[in-house]
Amino acid sequence: MRVLCVIPVRGGSKGIPRKNLKPIAGKPLVAWTIEQALDAARELEGQHTLDVLVSTDDTELAQIARDYGAQVPFIRPAELAQDTTATEPVIEHAIDFYTQAGQRPDAVMLLQATSPVRLPGTLARAVRQFAESDSDSMVGVIPIGPFIWAATEPPTAQYEVMARPRRQELTRETFRYRENGSMYITKTELYETIHNRLGGKIELFMLDEVEGVDIDAMIDFTVAEHQLQATLAQQES
Repeated sequence: MRVLCVIPVRGGSKGIPRKNLKPIAGKPLVAWTIEQALDAARELEGQHTLDVLVSTDDTELAQIARDYGAQVPFIRPAELAQDTTATEPVIEHAIDFYTQAGQRPDAVMLLQATSPVRLPGTLARAVRQFAESDSDSMVGVIPIGPFIWAATEPPTAQYEVMARPRRQELTRETFRYRENGSMYITKTELYETIHNRLGGKIELFMLDEVEGVDIDAMIDFTVAEHQLQATLAQQES
C-alpha cells in the first residue's frame, strides 16, 4: 500500500505567532512530526510505502522541513493557506500533485504538527492496522471516561446516572473517546468523492493518553515539552 503522509503547516498563526517554527524540547515544533513520520516510513519499509510531505505556504518552514528530511516539492498556493481554509482542499491539492507525478497514493495519512507527542511505533502501527482492516478511514482517539454531560436546560448526563460504573469495570465499549486531531488515515477516493477525511466505514485508532496533547495555547507548549522530554528519557534509559 502506498500512503501519502501529509503534514500541513502554515506560516501564519493568530493564537501563537509562527508556532510551527517555535522551538520545543530542542527542535522546531514541526520537526517532531516529520521525524516520527520518517521513523514510521523506515519501520514499514518492505511492507508499505510512506511518502512524507510537508505542505506549507512559508519558505522558512519549507527549508526547515527539507532539513529534517521531509519532501517539499511545492509551496502551497496562497488561496489554500488562509485562516478560513479547510484541511481537505490542502490534502486534495497534494493528492493531485503526486497523482500527476505518477505516484497516486492508495491512502493519505494526515498528521497535525500541533500534536507532537507520539510514542515510538505509533504511526507504523496505525498504517498496519488500516491496511489490515476493511475500513475506509481511521481516526486517532484518546480514551476518556464515560461521565459526560451536555449543557442543556436542564443538564443531561450522557450515561446512566442510576447505574454509575466503577472505572475498573469500564470496557472498550463503555469508554468514550476523544478525537484529538493528531492522526487520520483515509482512502484517497474518499477525498476525491466526498471531500472529507472521514467517511465510509470508520475505524478508531487508540492513542495512548500521553499522546493527547494538542497545542492551542502557550500552556500546551509546556505540557507537550514535558511529555516529549519524558518520552526521550524513557527511550534512553
